[in-house]
Formats: sequence, structure tokens, C-alpha cells
Amino acid sequence: MGAGGLREISDDVEACRACPRLVSWRERAAREKVARFAEQDYWGRPVPGFGDTAARILILGLAPAAHGGNRTGRIFTGDRSGDFLFAAMYRTGLANRPASTRRDDGLVLTGAYVSAVVRCAPPANRPTTEERDRCLPFLTREIEALAELRVMVALGAFAWDGVIRALRCLGHEVRPKPRFGHGAEARVGPHAVIGCYHPSQQNTFTGRLTPAMMDEILDHARALVR
Repeated sequence: MGAGGLREISDDVEACRACPRLVSWRERAAREKVARFAEQDYWGRPVPGFGDTAARILILGLAPAAHGGNRTGRIFTGDRSGDFLFAAMYRTGLANRPASTRRDDGLVLTGAYVSAVVRCAPPANRPTTEERDRCLPFLTREIEALAELRVMVALGAFAWDGVIRALRCLGHEVRPKPRFGHGAEARVGPHAVIGCYHPSQQNTFTGRLTPAMMDEILDHARALVR
């Protein structure tokens, strides 16, 4: 499907209003801005994936942050989790710069695509199972469109569960369901799924996830697609 298919998916993501609770929350966050971004225009819509259309590695998060992706319009952009993630991607050769601040900042990903299970910022970072399931077809379409995809790095248990569900929807048998853990690895059809702790401040500020740990996961993902 390639680049054209991914553009179509992005257009469909941006136009989605399927989940009333998420629509209300994302738009409220865009109106009631935090003080440090009071002068900025918020995106306030669902956030599509982005990256290399020939990516062999998919990096998957939970959902956009209310004042990160929901503000900037690009996943993991403009928040602390993204700062940690893109610094690691830069160190491991998957990105051309170590930070992501806005959609037009010149960030280019090489061999990688970044997305999320849920495309709207959810209250308290907790989408419902119904919201997850309504959003899941976007992920399955992205996986199909990324024809060279071989490895998926799931950032956190929610992303791990989401990508396993997406692969089941695409007809891949997953029995028994593999358990999430940092460094866990499962083979599903032609894909390897690797677990990584989410680069949230809860994990990075406490040392549960260190830069070296993140680099090791991304280096392993690169080794699997060589």
C-alpha cells in the first residue's frame, strides 16, 4: 500500500469523531491550555502515526499526551516521554535529531515509524476498552500499509496488548498470548514484537527505564531487521 495508503489512513485518523468522551476531552484540553503553552494553537484532533514509509520497525505508544501530541499534532512530540524516546532513536540511528518539538521541526525517521494504539488524548491517560477497540482498525491498516515492517516495539503493556490484538485481526494466530515485560519478545507471523517500558516520567525519573535500557531495545530491534 505504501505512502499513499499511509496518507489516506492519516486523513481518516484526523477526521475521526467516533468516541464522544475522547472528542470532548481532547477539545477541552485544546481550549483550556496549560500556562506554559497559553499562546500556542493546539492541534486538538486525533494524531496520526508518522515516519519512514519503508519502515521495518514500528514503535508503538499508548495515546497522545494532552499537552504533547494533542498540542503539536504529532505523536510523542512536545512532551517528556517524546524527549526520552527521540533522544534514544537519535543515538541508535533511527532519527536525524535528538528532539521533537513540533510537526515542522525537521525531524526525519529512518527505518522506523511511530504510532499509538489510541489516537486521541484520553483523560488520565486511560482509554476504555471500547475506545481502544474503535481505534484499533487504524493500527491494523498501518501495519498492512507498512509493507517492509518486521519488528514492533511496544512501549508499555497497553501497547503490547494493542499490537497483539491488531495482529490477531490480521489473521495471525497468537496462542498462548505472550506476556508483556521489558525485553520480552514474541514471534507473531512474520513479525517480532518486543516489549519496552514506556518512557513516561514515572519510569524514567525513577530509573525503572534508563537511556541505556532504551538504547538496548532499539539496537536489538535494528539487529533483527538487518
